[in-house]
Amino acid sequence: MASTHFGYKTVDEKDKARNVRGVFDSVASKYDVMNDLMSAGLHRGWKAYTVLVSGAGLGSKVLDVAGGTGDLALAFAKKVGLGNGQGEVVHTDINEAMLRVGRDRLVDAGYALPTLVCDAEKLPLPSNYFDVVTVAFGLRNMTHKEEALAEMCRVLKPGGKLLVLEFSKVAQPLQKAYDWYSFNILPKLGSMVAGDAQSYQYLAESIRMHPDQETLKTMMLSQGFGHVDIHNMTAGVVALHVGIKC
Repeated sequence: MASTHFGYKTVDEKDKARNVRGVFDSVASKYDVMNDLMSAGLHRGWKAYTVLVSGAGLGSKVLDVAGGTGDLALAFAKKVGLGNGQGEVVHTDINEAMLRVGRDRLVDAGYALPTLVCDAEKLPLPSNYFDVVTVAFGLRNMTHKEEALAEMCRVLKPGGKLLVLEFSKVAQPLQKAYDWYSFNILPKLGSMVAGDAQSYQYLAESIRMHPDQETLKTMMLSQGFGHVDIHNMTAGVVALHVGIKC
């Protein structure tokens, strides 16, 4: 039976999605608070930059994969003019607990949009349909990243953009400090705020197991993207990969 990584552990491929689901079931209600604490609010700027670079405007069709608590979906809903009957935003995630939090946030803001529980490796959506697809801090958790990238390419229109916002390889001078913070502070924060140190230990480990900037670029090029740009942010703590479908 094929195996894969779950953080630093080796697990059967069929078990990874269930394990990841368990992590996010545990932290869903505190996910946004923890994001603010862990990044000192920087995640808001990273996501705002992603929306800006997307080029989405009035009437655009946007798919948010692994959209979780809905902050990107909400930003795009405003950007495409959804409240005025323009554009389209579809909000998806494999985790129902995270989607529930996101759906409530969107409804509270006055937006009702399609919210789908689905696997990014098998998107139940038409080909050549969306202008923009985004996945923020979600690709890292997927079992077969190439299959997920191929699916995101499939649903994009030719010339459409995929934006992958993800933790990446930090600049070497910061590596020791970043490792110390990740493995000593993050689990303690998770324990105090979310009552779950183990999930944030997994977060730190999963970041180290994720492909670095150039490897991910190569993966995207191999799955149907004709051009990929890399935007490093915060000294490479996070990278935004922008792929253009052929």
